Amino acid sequence: MANIQSAAKRNRQTIKRTARNKVLSTRIKNLRKEVLATESTDDKSFKELFSKFASAVDKAAQKNYIHKNKAINLKTKTYKAVNTKTA
Repeated sequence: MANIQSAAKRNRQTIKRTARNKVLSTRIKNLRKEVLATESTDDKSFKELFSKFASAVDKAAQKNYIHKNKAINLKTKTYKAVNTKTA
């Protein structure tokens, strides 16, 4: 337990931010797994899942959870991974 008021506030902020970041990272990870599980890029389900995944990644980048370049790389690598499965 922190004795100083500012240290106690920092602890509360850290707990909130950690919980928020965990939700974001879990969501991105699970959506990426679902996208990678699809058979080809031509599927309707792939397009729907990929748009959800891209949206989640973009929101995470917008909130500075991940860097914008990492967001672009994640989307590109995920799309290529599914695309090479079909080739």
